[in-house]
Amino acid sequence: MNPDNSDTKALFAAHALLPDGWRTNVLLEWNGAGTLVAVTPDVAAAPAGVARAAGPLMPGMPNLHSHAFQRAMAGLTEYRANPADSFWSWRDLMYRFASRITPDTLGAVARWLYVEMLKAGYTSVCEFHYVHHRTDGARHAQPAELAQRVVDAAGETGIGLTMLPVLYQYSGFDAQPPRDAQRRFVNTTDAFVELVGALRDARPEHGALRYGVAPHSLRAVSEASLRAAIEGADAILPGAPIHIHVAEQRAEVDACMAALGARPAQWLLDRFDVDARWCFVHATHVDADEVHALARSGAVAGLCPTTEANLGDGIFPAADYLDADGAFGIGSDSHVCVDWRAELRLLEYGQRLMRQQRNVLASPRTAQVADRLVHAALAGGARATGRPVGALAKGARADWLVLDAAHPNLAEQTGATWLSSVVFGEHGQTPVRDVFVGGEQVVNDRRHRDEARHYADYRRALSRLLMDA
Repeated sequence: MNPDNSDTKALFAAHALLPDGWRTNVLLEWNGAGTLVAVTPDVAAAPAGVARAAGPLMPGMPNLHSHAFQRAMAGLTEYRANPADSFWSWRDLMYRFASRITPDTLGAVARWLYVEMLKAGYTSVCEFHYVHHRTDGARHAQPAELAQRVVDAAGETGIGLTMLPVLYQYSGFDAQPPRDAQRRFVNTTDAFVELVGALRDARPEHGALRYGVAPHSLRAVSEASLRAAIEGADAILPGAPIHIHVAEQRAEVDACMAALGARPAQWLLDRFDVDARWCFVHATHVDADEVHALARSGAVAGLCPTTEANLGDGIFPAADYLDADGAFGIGSDSHVCVDWRAELRLLEYGQRLMRQQRNVLASPRTAQVADRLVHAALAGGARATGRPVGALAKGARADWLVLDAAHPNLAEQTGATWLSSVVFGEHGQTPVRDVFVGGEQVVNDRRHRDEARHYADYRRALSRLLMDA
């Protein structure tokens, strides 16, 4: 224990997943700001008065892509009203649902979603937030009113947040004017930078909160507005994360080639200083050259397999990308599923179905595919958040999960197979027992500390959103 820091807290774990693998008899110490000040394995015995974890510890998983309001429409688009149903027809339904969102309902939906994320073991989230204005497109008196409700939802529930206000200007390439259904999203570049600054001033950054920017996609911004937005954001948020949808649909790639003369990922890589602060969300339809260029850049591929499957997007070339040492993280995006284990499982299963092989994403260095995927998603997700998360190490946030070693999928096993069983076992209740964020316990024995109230608020919000839907 650190005698010079009276607010230091500690926890002893018989087993903990550290950057170099599972270690035994680990003492974690953290300060009042929620930062780990020491992580010491092979401790002879738990110090007197220090609590013991109820099971093996692993770092909390970052969720690098979320549209919070879409949680309330999960399951509502699973019918075929259009014989040519696709991402684009789904988008039309989503726009109609977005038109119903109010500040109060958005806050309630976000709070419940974040409860679900925490219970699943996501301890931080990147919120790609684009519903900015009133239903008629007019600005709120406080321009960042809706974004503030999401920031407040994260604070109330205890999840770490990277808030990414979205710049949205056009309905398609060649500066096609926005549709009426998109009017709640649209800002000029100056208004967007003003909104980001107002949000930062109203809700200043702290250990659990970071800001970044999210140009929606190349079809929704111009090259000039993309540059101006990044420069404007850098003036108030130096080095902030930059997230952008890239190459989610083949039709988007074709339209980009027709309008800009290049594929979306390659166009960005050729014209911007793409580096580790960038996250290319989806990047589903990247070719072999883009795979290697994206990997070399240090940017993160933001993969959302359950949403990509739900929307019929396609399958990311994960095997080639990982072989090129590309960084990736996972997100729940539209929230048809809120479970990092399912995202990683589907990521691997998609590769198996394409190649008709097993354990495709294992490597000579990491023969256990789950171990490779978990460590990579922790590291890439952390990079995308712009926050020191994703590891049990000195200087990182004190975010971790306690696994239930008595769960049927883990019982009688050891660290050699724990991650495999956590990721690839789908039986009964979650093996995530407890969750800590910034050193504070937010989930105890699979129950969030304020679960009942947030669920009641969510149901009231749903009743309003779904009325006459």
